[in-house]
Amino acid sequence: MGTLSYAATVSLDGYAADADGDFQWTGPSDAVFAVHLDRIATVTTEVLGRTTYAGMDYWENYPDDADSPEAAREFGRRWRGIDKVVVSSTLTPDELQSDRARLVSELSLVELQRIVDSATGVVEIFGPTTAAAAIRAGLIEDFHFFVVPKTVGGGLRALPDGARLDLDLVEHKIFDNGIAYLHYQPR
Repeated sequence: MGTLSYAATVSLDGYAADADGDFQWTGPSDAVFAVHLDRIATVTTEVLGRTTYAGMDYWENYPDDADSPEAAREFGRRWRGIDKVVVSSTLTPDELQSDRARLVSELSLVELQRIVDSATGVVEIFGPTTAAAAIRAGLIEDFHFFVVPKTVGGGLRALPDGARLDLDLVEHKIFDNGIAYLHYQPR
């Protein structure tokens, strides 16, 4: 049986993307990327929406050659080794870029729990929109936030409206660039 995790890079005012949909300001430093690399090593299944899946296609096709940084090559290898459940009512199976990806048209909480129960490691639900119902329902067992010292004033919230969480801080780290990594678990 797996565990359900949610990770997001967020602005100080709680947004994963700004009002224009831009999230380029979330790009990690080498030190932050190293934490992502360690974290992704425990993930066996990713549950993600169409937009996030398209954005992560970068790692599905990342070159594994000596011209690329070793940390990025390793992240690409780890990403390609993860099973993916893509939630979309508009994608077709032919549009999936990985033989480790499967498509579901909608994700009920029952289906999500079935995915977690059948997993051997961490199931990460990736993307605020896809994760919203699970967050509200209290299904997330680990929250990983990378807080960027920037406010964007609006956009896509990392946590959904209506979410009521009571969390314990179990790990934290402050990086030289001011980004704070905060790992929480429900009380």
